[in-house]
Amino acid sequence: MARPSLVDQVADALLDRIVAGDLPPGSVVPGEIDLSAEHQVSRMTVREAIKTLGAQRILRVERGRGTFVNPVSQWASLDAVIRAVSEGQDDAAAAVQLIELRRFLEAGACELAAGRLSAAELAALDRDADAMEDAHRAQDVAAFVTADLRFHERILQASGNVFIAVLFAPLHRVLEARRAQTSRVPEIQAHAIAEHRRIVAALGSADPVRARQAMDAHLQQTLADLKTYVLGDLSPADR
Repeated sequence: MARPSLVDQVADALLDRIVAGDLPPGSVVPGEIDLSAEHQVSRMTVREAIKTLGAQRILRVERGRGTFVNPVSQWASLDAVIRAVSEGQDDAAAAVQLIELRRFLEAGACELAAGRLSAAELAALDRDADAMEDAHRAQDVAAFVTADLRFHERILQASGNVFIAVLFAPLHRVLEARRAQTSRVPEIQAHAIAEHRRIVAALGSADPVRARQAMDAHLQQTLADLKTYVLGDLSPADR
């Protein structure tokens, strides 16, 4: 693997500070002189690093005023956004937004997969659900997460849409961490198993609308479970 250039190193260090909250959205980035002294590089290197982050819309340069940090919602780099979600401070908001993204993409993928899955692929999904149930009984969170991720990966692949699979690939690390967090709760595991069984049945019917609805219902349940059991976002009526 090629060694990162000095420009990349400075850009990465700045992104570290942004993700850690040292440079929150709207804040002014230190000037070229300060950054060049801090990183022991030339001002030209600093300038190019800022240009790199500017091209990703992480930073914006306002002539005569300085360089400012943009909110994550304006960033144009998926890798940087994933890093912010993985390591950033607003964990609750990121968790909710990730499920919202999954609802958009996975419900559509499930709709596309309906009717395309072979009998062998449907049987594999059934085995994944069985593996989740076995892990639930054994209280094996790692095995549960592995089977859960494998189940969803099969459906993404069965959609036949290469763009969906490519979009999800960088999210794998984040999804694995989130699943490990939520899957520690036995009630969430039980709900997920039941929803996965319904998805398999819907896919087996080869009805695209039913398949989409089954996946959407699963992810709605996932969001509700996240708020109830992990984030503690219970309404007074639910308490």
